[in-house]
Amino acid sequence: MGVLNLDDTIAAIATPLGEGGIGIVKISGPAAVEILHTLFSPPTRSTAPFSFRPRQLHWGYIRDPRDGNIVDEVLVVVMPAPHSYTRQDVVEIQSHGGILPVRRILELALTYGARLAEPGEMTLRAFLNGRIDLAQAEAVRDIVQARTEAALRMAVAQLGGQLSARVRLTRAQLLNVLAYLEASIDFVEDEIPPQDVITPLGAVADALAELLAAADYGMIYRHGVRTAIVGRPNVGKSSLLNALLRGDRAIVTPIPGTTRDTLEETINLQGVPLVLVDTAGIRAHPQDEVERIGVERSRAALRQADLALLVLDGSCPLEAADFEIAALIGERPALVVINKSDLPAQAETNAVLSILPSAPHIRISALTGDGIAELEAAILEKVLGGHVFTSDMPLVSNARHKAALSQAREHVLAAIEGHRKGLSADLVAIDVREAVDALGEITGETATADLLETIFSQFCIGK
Repeated sequence: MGVLNLDDTIAAIATPLGEGGIGIVKISGPAAVEILHTLFSPPTRSTAPFSFRPRQLHWGYIRDPRDGNIVDEVLVVVMPAPHSYTRQDVVEIQSHGGILPVRRILELALTYGARLAEPGEMTLRAFLNGRIDLAQAEAVRDIVQARTEAALRMAVAQLGGQLSARVRLTRAQLLNVLAYLEASIDFVEDEIPPQDVITPLGAVADALAELLAAADYGMIYRHGVRTAIVGRPNVGKSSLLNALLRGDRAIVTPIPGTTRDTLEETINLQGVPLVLVDTAGIRAHPQDEVERIGVERSRAALRQADLALLVLDGSCPLEAADFEIAALIGERPALVVINKSDLPAQAETNAVLSILPSAPHIRISALTGDGIAELEAAILEKVLGGHVFTSDMPLVSNARHKAALSQAREHVLAAIEGHRKGLSADLVAIDVREAVDALGEITGETATADLLETIFSQFCIGK
């Protein structure tokens, strides 16, 4: 992103490229309105300069000033500073959707005074100009990327400042303790009334622990759970995928080894994005090179999975391959799915229960749908552990925020321990200051330029 510059004017396409009903070019900066005056023509030509009423749509045309040719019929809106997304003058040009008209309008904006915005630069300006803090800026990206209603609600709550308010309150408590400790360093003991340090530090440690306790679940709602469906050939893995998807996504035949590669689909399981990976049947001796590659990819998918669904065929006796695949799962979170409950059971019960004995065992029929609801409930129980979250509880859904909260808590606990051991105020203050700075990285008070570049480079251009 380079040197941060708020004095120039930037422009970008704010809608996905492709055919659609509308395309938007956004311009932000001191020359935004001037550029619009250069490019915009009202429906009735006049020698007088056109006056744009703030925050109202105006109908007209974008013309190329070099030859006067119309590029497209548009609606435009001007949002003067500071009442705009970036707190600068912002112009939005709404054209017909399509690659060509939108690109032509952007090219004209760049020709007549703007430069191309970098990824996330619009939101970066909103942060640097004080409209939102860093956690709220990251929530903008999370809203764009949300895959379920639950993930969207979390991101909207963070954009509204729910997490930021909790972090700021906790940080203010630490700053009060830090002010006392630093005053104790600078003044003699008789001039500073004694103050309880342990109680507020303990309260901060508890507050941080509460946020951290829900962090893993917040990231589950945001990123989802990668779930590998594994088993030997012809046990019904692809049928299970289709049953969970409520559709025919994977090819299903009675021929063993139909699936030769991994297949991914995502479902919304009560707010949790479940990334299902259907894998090729794993067996010790693949019959050809293509199957061998498929088995290797299945093993790789299992290694990368957060959760494994081990599918067994309940209509026939277990085979050595079933136990070998269970050994590959190891200690990874898993469920054992005994498929084909619509057929007479042939698998010996004790043998089935001996496979991953600590994992839940669910009987289903992927063909009829029997047991699928129970399987979905078992998956949620495995993933969320029965936790229920209320709307007023901020869920940390960002690995960076979790790391900062963890770092802050470690320093707070170190400060408590140091104070109890009788360390001097200046040594205790070091840990308190580190905790303050760690929390400041979440909301942006202590964010470095490198951190900002890393965060905003993950945004799409135009946001």
